[in-house]
Amino acid sequence: MKIEPFALERWMTTYETEVEYDIAESGIFPMTARELLAMEPPEERDRLLDELLDMRLGYSEARGSLALRTLLAETYADRTPEDILVTTGAIEANFLLFNVLLDAGDHVIAPYPAYQQLYSVPRALGCDVDLWHIRPETGFRYDVAELERLLRPETRLIVINSPHNPTGAMLSEEDLVRVYELARSVGALVMSDEAYRWLTIPGGDPLPPPVADLGPAGISVGTLSKPFGLPGLRLGWIAATEEIVARCWGMRDYVTLSPGKLNDALACLAVKHRETIFARNATIIARNLATAEAWVADHADILSWTPPRAGLLALLRYNLDIPSLELANKLAEEYSVMLAPGSAFGYEYHLRIGIGQDPSIFAAGLERAGRCFRALAESL
Repeated sequence: MKIEPFALERWMTTYETEVEYDIAESGIFPMTARELLAMEPPEERDRLLDELLDMRLGYSEARGSLALRTLLAETYADRTPEDILVTTGAIEANFLLFNVLLDAGDHVIAPYPAYQQLYSVPRALGCDVDLWHIRPETGFRYDVAELERLLRPETRLIVINSPHNPTGAMLSEEDLVRVYELARSVGALVMSDEAYRWLTIPGGDPLPPPVADLGPAGISVGTLSKPFGLPGLRLGWIAATEEIVARCWGMRDYVTLSPGKLNDALACLAVKHRETIFARNATIIARNLATAEAWVADHADILSWTPPRAGLLALLRYNLDIPSLELANKLAEEYSVMLAPGSAFGYEYHLRIGIGQDPSIFAAGLERAGRCFRALAESL
């Protein structure tokens, strides 16, 4: 497979371990293992810690442990452990699904802008990819009527990402059902990258159900990275029919083979205590959203944005005469702040911001970014 460079990932790896203030971060502020263990009752913590320390670090169950797959299946309306495949992050789940479901020449509809994998991998497989644009002119909302115009009798897969990276757009339950029915009308599947499932915004829109809840044509991809604050565990999953899961499992034999055994055990703990984790997330999101809204208002002569309706991400629009990559590099190199360049998503004069960072880091990063914008406004 010949595939184009992953523009965002190449840029992120240049600065993400170097800057003091990463406010482009796409997930919630990461948890520590100690915080995770503290969610257990005191009498259970020592026993569980001993189990983890004494665990033989051999190969794990290739599909993910039955315990983890059972916990994950319970988060869907009508799925069993056989309908779940644990993967190395959502990125592997997406990669497996594209390679299993698609052949060269297949017609695919994917969102744009988006996490680049969602359209670059189908292109690399030789698919005919139409982009479903999420446009600033519509306030970064999904236009299902446009999707219907893109649909063909030969469409094989509709890819969605809701809540959306990088705009924070979200499909309503009504629109999600409509997308599913459109796919069924031509015999297509719907693959939904649900990396931001469970991440609601104060005063935002209610989250739709996972697409896997709608029927056998719906495939949900999940992850511990964004909503659980556990990206270092590198665990995601596929929720689909048993037949699709089995095919992806067969493909996975050639890729990563199995999840890490210790990672799987910690993931069980996280999914078990998900409501406690989501309450933690809500506090972080509420504080950072209020901070961001006040900061944008203070810089209204330079900046504007459409706040996320769910999830953690949004695009900042700036009215400075400097390309977004140049501005993002300047912020990282001179101000030690990360805001991702909009050009990585096809939107010039925008920067991607994430509201999941530690609130003190987030506020300090915005203050530094504001200094940069003011200095540029005076000099340009």
